[in-house]
Amino acid sequence: MGTFDVSEIFQFAIGIEENGEKFYRYAAQMTEDGETKEAFNRLADEEIGHKKIFEEMLSKIEKYEPPEIYPDEYFAYLRAYVNDAVFTREMQEKELLAVKDTFSAIKFAIQRELDSILYYQEIKKFVTKDQHDLIDGIIKEERGHFLKLSKFLKKLG
Repeated sequence: MGTFDVSEIFQFAIGIEENGEKFYRYAAQMTEDGETKEAFNRLADEEIGHKKIFEEMLSKIEKYEPPEIYPDEYFAYLRAYVNDAVFTREMQEKELLAVKDTFSAIKFAIQRELDSILYYQEIKKFVTKDQHDLIDGIIKEERGHFLKLSKFLKKLG
């Protein structure tokens, strides 16, 4: 098994958070409801915090040998997952055209939060054990985003 450079995983995570922050700012501008606008801006601020955590982790990484038998295949899976499922620029441009109101913005955001949670759970296989708590903390916050968004969706219902 060869040495694996996990920096790309953190760069993906940083990109996810950057794109999430941009989406929440867009959604905040789109909505007229003050409470929802405030919630979207708060979520955007939290995404900035997550980005900073991943940037800090990126600055401290070393070469790491993942425990997988086929690390290259697993990493290709993660790359494909990020490119196809999470807050990517291409996806945002395409799917944002369908986001015409607060309801559709919340539905879009819920799906992206779920996708982010799955990605962060998967990347734990590529980081040292001492970084698991940081990633678990971000997963917990992303779950909180999911719950907040779900409550807003139900309220709009």
